[in-house]
Amino acid sequence: MSTAKPHILLYPFPDSGHIIPLLDLTRLLLTRGLTVTVSVTSENLPLLDPLLSRHASSLVPLLLPFPDTQSNRRRTLYRDLHYPFLLQWFKSHTSPPVVIVSDFFFGWTHQLACQVGVPRVVFSPSGAIGLSIFFTLWKDLPKVDDPSDVNSLLSIPNFPNCPVLPWYQVPQLYRMFKEGDPDWEFQRNGSLDNIASWGIVLNTSTCLEQVYIDHIKKQVGHDRVWAVGPVLPTHSARHTDHGGPSSVPCHELITWLDARKEGSVVYVSFGSRVVLTSKQMDELATGLEKSGVHFILCVRQPKEKQVASDYGEISKGFEDRVAGRGYIIKGWAPQVSILRHPAVGTFLTHCGWNSTLEGIAAGVMMLTWPMGAEQFLNAKLLVEQLRVGIQVGEGSQNIPKSAMLASLLAEAVNGSRPERLRAKELHDAVLGAVVKGGSSDKHLNEFVDSLYELK
Repeated sequence: MSTAKPHILLYPFPDSGHIIPLLDLTRLLLTRGLTVTVSVTSENLPLLDPLLSRHASSLVPLLLPFPDTQSNRRRTLYRDLHYPFLLQWFKSHTSPPVVIVSDFFFGWTHQLACQVGVPRVVFSPSGAIGLSIFFTLWKDLPKVDDPSDVNSLLSIPNFPNCPVLPWYQVPQLYRMFKEGDPDWEFQRNGSLDNIASWGIVLNTSTCLEQVYIDHIKKQVGHDRVWAVGPVLPTHSARHTDHGGPSSVPCHELITWLDARKEGSVVYVSFGSRVVLTSKQMDELATGLEKSGVHFILCVRQPKEKQVASDYGEISKGFEDRVAGRGYIIKGWAPQVSILRHPAVGTFLTHCGWNSTLEGIAAGVMMLTWPMGAEQFLNAKLLVEQLRVGIQVGEGSQNIPKSAMLASLLAEAVNGSRPERLRAKELHDAVLGAVVKGGSSDKHLNEFVDSLYELK
């Protein structure tokens, strides 16, 4: 095996839920002696600053053009813009990468990798259950009788635990395009390219998703599937800048938490993209007010195009009525630091995979209210299999009533729920996976060894 440093190209999808975990993986790879080029658009370049300050000699940013649209065709535009750019970069580089590691939204990079003669590795910011369901959907193409009926049931018998999902719980990327249309073809070809790629790196752990990791190995027909997560920063320090600057003074927030009893605070957040409807916000805010619990509520502000649509605003006077026991954050929150604080014992979450992992790694019980994508499956994993979650709501189809929510919030912080003890046990198992000699640590070392063999 060569001892020279392998040079690898990392290509994240430039949304926060995708780029942050891939940059966390980048940090781990840099500490193992690799030379890394990370391709980013200019707006995400500042996210590399913490890594560049520590690994300037081994990390090189590659600036990519940014498509001037937020439409659903953005993934197609990335291919059209970036494929020729990256192809030319490879051809002109004096020491090109030995592998391309790219987000699962960039399945087309498998074709690029074939053209330049290197392997392509899929990075999944979703868990094994999420990636595996995408593989199953796009390979088997299951149908419902009436796609216009959101409650039509879709049976998926060739999937672990044989889920039967209402149509609205099937990932939108599979539902939104008409079969045979160019966008449908692009999505399917990308997923099939993911299946055909040389390897897969998963931000998960065998103690969380062994059955789905094994299923992916069957789907792709090889064992080059590495579960290396959670790829979060170490638990020994507070990471108030993880993913970007906070919308509130972090010292002020931590001081507020320091004054609360252990496990007494509920943290409420629906991720970096979800904007609640008026009905969702009204029931949530009323439930929080009635519950009497201490809470942190993170609220996403709508983008300009969402202002005219139905979005939920905090009612006038709410902040005054919950003053002292409610802390409102409008914008980006230092979520990892919040969840790891001893005062936080419960997490009301949309079950995006990053939030799911951050909650598990912090050892908090979770109240699940999935909104879209593969989040409904993540919620089932938390509630039915890992037994650390309690179902609260489901998108706009099942909005919890404020009285029920208030009762559940109060029960969540009194320490009586068995999910709370199970969350602590799972926290220990996950931390054991990422320390030296744990399953995720071994998988990461095996992945790095395979890159040295390529070199």
